[in-house]
Amino acid sequence: MNALFPALYDGSPAPALRFGDRALTHRQLAAVAGPLAERIGALAPGSAPRIAVWATPTLETSVGVVAALLAGVAAVPVNPKIGEHELTHIVTDSSPSLVLAEPDATLPGPLAALPRIDVEVTAPAEEPAPGPLPVEPGDESPALIVYTSGTTGPPKGVVLPRRALARTLDALEDAWQWTADDVLVHALPLFHVHGLILGVLGPLRRGGSVHHLGRFSTEAVARELSADGTMLFGVPTMYHRLALDAGENPALAKALARARLLVSGSAALPLTDHERLTAATGRRVIERYGMTETLMNTSVRADGPDATGTVGVPLPGVYVRLVDDAGQAIEASDGESVGEIQVRGPNLFTEYLNRPDATAAAFDGGWFRTGDMAVRDSSGNYRIVGRKATDLIKSGGYKIGAGEIENALLAHPGVAEAAVTGEPDEDLGERIVAWIVPEADPTAGPPPSAQELTDHVARQLAPHKRPRIVHFLDALPRNDMGKILKRDLRAAAPPAGAGDA
Repeated sequence: MNALFPALYDGSPAPALRFGDRALTHRQLAAVAGPLAERIGALAPGSAPRIAVWATPTLETSVGVVAALLAGVAAVPVNPKIGEHELTHIVTDSSPSLVLAEPDATLPGPLAALPRIDVEVTAPAEEPAPGPLPVEPGDESPALIVYTSGTTGPPKGVVLPRRALARTLDALEDAWQWTADDVLVHALPLFHVHGLILGVLGPLRRGGSVHHLGRFSTEAVARELSADGTMLFGVPTMYHRLALDAGENPALAKALARARLLVSGSAALPLTDHERLTAATGRRVIERYGMTETLMNTSVRADGPDATGTVGVPLPGVYVRLVDDAGQAIEASDGESVGEIQVRGPNLFTEYLNRPDATAAAFDGGWFRTGDMAVRDSSGNYRIVGRKATDLIKSGGYKIGAGEIENALLAHPGVAEAAVTGEPDEDLGERIVAWIVPEADPTAGPPPSAQELTDHVARQLAPHKRPRIVHFLDALPRNDMGKILKRDLRAAAPPAGAGDA
């Protein structure tokens, strides 16, 4: 396999990283990361060395991860908002030799006890001559160990080899027509696949550049896309704000319209926000589908037909199938037959660190069990209907995806946010429960009643898909990437009987 970042070895003077008013070219990045890689290699010896990275949304984090990759040392990105219990588990499980952090960062106990390298980034006054960089290790060498959210137990360390990073980013080059001329704009965290691998390492592999906003705002997005930004990566909560503001702000709508590519991921983008953005900008938002263990699996293609509401087709080199409850492949492409997504290809992780049992349980032969449920249409596009554990509701003999009910609820003008879950029911097996944040805008009219929303869903979809219980909340619990934490909803439920429909 070629070097992960050819532009560093070529000494390219093109822009690479920009955070606020601080920036590095590819040549400058090589000049800073090369010596840091040598220090890392000297302080993290062994056959499978690992280091922790205090992953703040900064230039230092990006340089630190690149240096670790150049050194052939697996980096463990750590969420700077992490709780002490989870952090202790990650440090104990991954046993990093040292930690990389920006010079003024105060590290919590488990990391503070490790040897530390401060990542100091000062762009040279003049473009340095390209210096020698390390010889990178082989394809299967661990590149990153990214810990899962741990919704069903302690977080698991997903070991991602260099092969998975390279093949995923090259497949996206094809699907998104991604080139060195692209300037990616985003404000995503740098301890997840979306923000770090796609959002930082992706532009560096292409020889292009990334402008990280530090903190998301619609004003910052408009500014960057009105300048030289060509691509925007975001999560649904970000696109929701952009959709609302673009309808009232012509400058923002114009900036979004001039972007070459708008990409949403990490959770499904509601159809209402797709429609608002298209109405305001004339542009469509592309969705893609991936997860920590698989990186990217599918995407709507930049050069393909409109496939709004789907996550597109398999990426080059990636194989995707649907299986039923018995583990048999579903051949139908009717947009109705629900099955679990299974994936195989060079994009897959190697193992869960220290968890051979979990690794073995995650595979069906050579196929990775994603736990995500989907349907496939006649064009080969996949539409995610939810997680098998939390979003597939078996009610009255029907298999019902929470996602389509959520989209129907969000189409009601009185609904700002919606989540749908199932709970045990003696007659139905499971009954459908809706969790609603009412629209705060007074122009939307009075808040809807539970019965009004139930009737609305029955008219939009089918009577058996209507919620049997509706709860009204002030906010939905979400994680750092904007995903709704459905397992936390029960704790937020109002007193029994409230909102029953």
